[in-house]
Amino acid sequence: MHKSIYAYIFVMAVVSYLIRVFPLAVIRKPITNKYIKSFLYYIPYVTLTVMTFPAIIYATDSKIGGIAALAVGILLAFFTRNLFVVACGCCVTVLILSFVI
Repeated sequence: MHKSIYAYIFVMAVVSYLIRVFPLAVIRKPITNKYIKSFLYYIPYVTLTVMTFPAIIYATDSKIGGIAALAVGILLAFFTRNLFVVACGCCVTVLILSFVI
């Protein structure tokens, strides 16, 4: 069983290496296609959202508190655009709902 683990690790390392090196080796010219450039532009934002969204909902004891904090955070971010105010509003929302629920 231990030998198959090393085989899995080796295959994962090769695949990860190829995914990172293949575009560098194949694409030599600057990318001029506006659709590909816009797609590549939004990848970091999508990745951050995918990692952050579940953490917001599951960070509290109840999913209701996490969803309410997410809603309050979206509203505060839309109207104030201040990260400190948004973070404090989310924390206060979770605190209030933890006493109520």
